[in-house]
Amino acid sequence: MADGARTARSVTVHHLAPPVVGLAEVEVRIERAGRSLGSVSARMSQGDRPVALTLGAFARDRRGPSFVDAVRPEVPGPDACEPGPFEPGELPVPALAGRFEHRWAAGPRPLSGGDVAESTGWIRLAERRPIDAALLVTYVDAWMPVLFGRVRGPWGITTVDLTVHVRHAPVEPPDGWCLVRFRSDASVDGFCEETGEVWAPDGTLLAQSRQLAALVELRRPASAPPQPGRV
Repeated sequence: MADGARTARSVTVHHLAPPVVGLAEVEVRIERAGRSLGSVSARMSQGDRPVALTLGAFARDRRGPSFVDAVRPEVPGPDACEPGPFEPGELPVPALAGRFEHRWAAGPRPLSGGDVAESTGWIRLAERRPIDAALLVTYVDAWMPVLFGRVRGPWGITTVDLTVHVRHAPVEPPDGWCLVRFRSDASVDGFCEETGEVWAPDGTLLAQSRQLAALVELRRPASAPPQPGRV
């Protein structure tokens, strides 16, 4: 598994409970190490409380037909887009968002009650570093949930499971920006799905994601403005 030729191809995380700030223990296990593909599991816990379970697939390149029918969104570059989606006074900004720079390119604004649950924009780390599989997995969970563009009331959202497929070897855009697009086609029985894509500026598809989230109705005083947030 440590031969350097295998890269992350798929990472699936099941969120069991919200973590708290503090120490955590991660137990990693190689479930299987085949000739070209290996599977690794990781269990994160805090004290006796399980927080997350992860399964990752690492593999060498394989021969086969190659095509990408997905189309990169045609939107202005990051310098021509406004900051967002996390704007002061509009959303309760999660601590994680402060580690990134965001630029809003397309889709309904938060709390606008839009007709679709979809958003597109640019993202990069506030502190530059090479774009690798670990960063791509972070990017797909560092954007505002698209559900917030379709609602007006106070809703929270918590991830049940998240799967990320890494589709291209790491790249390093000159300015660090990657383009992301997320959409949801269904919110049923208090659970919302979300599909995502991460693109390099040159049109290379870097990663795809699929997430299931549970919705949480937030209670607020009658005089307070509606504000969704992550739980």
